[in-house]
Amino acid sequence: MFTYRLKGHSMNPVEQDITRRRNEIIAEVNALFNANIKFTDWDVPEADNELAAKLIIEIMEEALDRLKANLDAGGFR
Repeated sequence: MFTYRLKGHSMNPVEQDITRRRNEIIAEVNALFNANIKFTDWDVPEADNELAAKLIIEIMEEALDRLKANLDAGGFR
């Protein structure tokens, strides 16, 4: 899961917390995705869900890229 961890390295409290909440974080991301698919279904009659899914994932990836850039720039210190 954490690619930077060295063999034999024990997890610090932050790593333990995030690891413990891993499934919850994944569920929240999936819920956000599913909510946006549902909004498209409500807003667009006979929506192309495959296209909607692709576009939503692209937007989510863009948001993650921005978060990563912010992290790299020291935004979470």
